[in-house]
Amino acid sequence: MNRDDLAARIDHTVLGPETTLADVKSILDDADEWGMNACIPPCYVAEASEYAPDVLLATVVGFPHGQNTTVAKREEAVDAWQAGADELDMVINVGRLKAGDDEAVTEDISEVVAAVPIPVKVIIETALLTDDEKHRACEAAAEADAAFVKTSTGFADGGATVEDVELMAEYLPVKASGGVGSYEEALAMFEAGAERIGASSGVEIVSGAPET
Repeated sequence: MNRDDLAARIDHTVLGPETTLADVKSILDDADEWGMNACIPPCYVAEASEYAPDVLLATVVGFPHGQNTTVAKREEAVDAWQAGADELDMVINVGRLKAGDDEAVTEDISEVVAAVPIPVKVIIETALLTDDEKHRACEAAAEADAAFVKTSTGFADGGATVEDVELMAEYLPVKASGGVGSYEEALAMFEAGAERIGASSGVEIVSGAPET
């Protein structure tokens, strides 16, 4: 995979609790220079959209724990889309899933997907789930017409693994996120079936790829 092809599949990310607008602009500058996408906190979407209109812009919904009400997630999604977001990464309600309330999980996702005309990626937080729960989470996302499933928020112990990507790719395109910090690690995720990588180390990943 050459550098340009790889860059278009990287969501260069900054989502920490201390993130400033200056941090976001730095991520956007990198994304614009290297041909990557960007994933940023929702409070900065309007400013980011104006600052870097040519960068594909993703933001998060129900982040990082997914315990917001469905109404709150839906309104957050609409607000982000109207502010200029091109894609949304929403967190499932992990507690509902673990309690066996798959119908509520599916409905939660469906409400967000139906509320906006842009792709919704569903973060299932694999580090907190058994394999059976991962399957059920992916089934819920697929039933709700999500565009992607995503491994992690980056705020739970553990991140993307080859095994999880292979499991999730049976259902929907996968965004591998959490702990992917090099070209070699990204390539392993792509080979396992990932379509997109989310990482704060986007420049390191892309610069490690062959130029042609």
